[in-house]
Amino acid sequence: MRMVLIDGEHYPDVTAWAIKGLGDVCCAVFLGGTEKIGDMKSLEKKIGVKLYYGKDYLLEIERAIRENKIEEVVDLSDEPVLNYEDRFRIAAVLLKNGVKYKGADFEFSPKKITKINKPSITILGTGKRVGKTAVSGFVARTLKQIAKPIIVTMGRGGPEEPEIIEGDKIEITPEFLVKIAESGKHAASDHFEDALTARVLTIGCRRCGGGMAGFSFFDIVDKGIKLAEKLEGDIVILEGSGATFPAVKADKYITVVGATQRIEFIRSYFGPFRVGLADLIVVTLADMVSKEKLEELQRVLREINPKAEVHLTAFRPRPLGDVRGKKALLVMTAPPEGLKKAAKYLEDHYEVEIVGKSPNLANREKLREDLKRFVNYDTVVVELKAAAVDVVTREALKHGKEIIYLDNEPVNIDGKDLKEAVLKIGRELKGEDK
Repeated sequence: MRMVLIDGEHYPDVTAWAIKGLGDVCCAVFLGGTEKIGDMKSLEKKIGVKLYYGKDYLLEIERAIRENKIEEVVDLSDEPVLNYEDRFRIAAVLLKNGVKYKGADFEFSPKKITKINKPSITILGTGKRVGKTAVSGFVARTLKQIAKPIIVTMGRGGPEEPEIIEGDKIEITPEFLVKIAESGKHAASDHFEDALTARVLTIGCRRCGGGMAGFSFFDIVDKGIKLAEKLEGDIVILEGSGATFPAVKADKYITVVGATQRIEFIRSYFGPFRVGLADLIVVTLADMVSKEKLEELQRVLREINPKAEVHLTAFRPRPLGDVRGKKALLVMTAPPEGLKKAAKYLEDHYEVEIVGKSPNLANREKLREDLKRFVNYDTVVVELKAAAVDVVTREALKHGKEIIYLDNEPVNIDGKDLKEAVLKIGRELKGEDK
């Protein structure tokens, strides 16, 4: 069944003509404009279908969806009533409700949503390099206090068929990862990183392509979910990839927003869709921007999703081995400023001497040049992502260097307690927090 969006810039008889031409229209939402109409009652009578109208047309659209079996919304409005940003806001609301949105020369279709038969949390990001995997690992480690979580990933380097890594049972060593890489797999894929940092069972899946709203073109997440449902574990964490996330109806959503991202990407396009899903918003890299930008970002997030709890965080490096007294080469995907902060934090808190730094973990050519340039070190401290295994770990082992992998821990800088917020979600999923 269809719903149409209409305005007062078209004469009512023209709108009625278009509605008749479409067929199967049950109702309409009035968006605004007064040039060519009279009152709402006469407009409703003229167009011949139930008319929804009010101060906020987004609320009226959602009300109409609740009250009718809407499968498709056709936009019969035009400028100046709607601009491009308005249409993206409408698309965000409709996709969130699983409804197709189309106009004269555009169409947004929701992907078929998979259901999961275990309590679930989707962790999605508003872009790449916002620290989504680090947050996922943190969430899993935290939930281990009250549950047995399973993480399902959907990386661009994931396996062709779902792959189980028993991070709670096996030891993930550099030699083990190199062996995985030599077998032709991406040993720094998200499910390996999660298994290493959170020590939980993970299921790796792959995906290819990412749409504007955040759905992938191809993925095998549904297979990963079926596997997770059969395994021991009482909360499934569905981890997105870049700005893409699983087309799964989760019980709870955590949206990771990078403070260094452009505000318009959060406020416009499909930023409101991702933010609007959230029960909890984790702003990462909050120590990397000005106070003014942080205040503006918080205001935008509150406007989009006033119900979500917002936490401002900074990443603190956490070595997954003993680095005290060692001369270390630090290799990360962080930009130079973030790399410098990480190096200082490690030296101040872990008694390690950072004798070299490379921000080129995601650039294999430059990374190889850096590894040739640095010689005065005995240990490599590296994040498990990008070229960490096939380049860094392999070269370090070849030259007899020690490898210690690095986690990034989100730490509140706003006086709040992210751990408690995550535990609250976990208790709600288990029915313990009524």
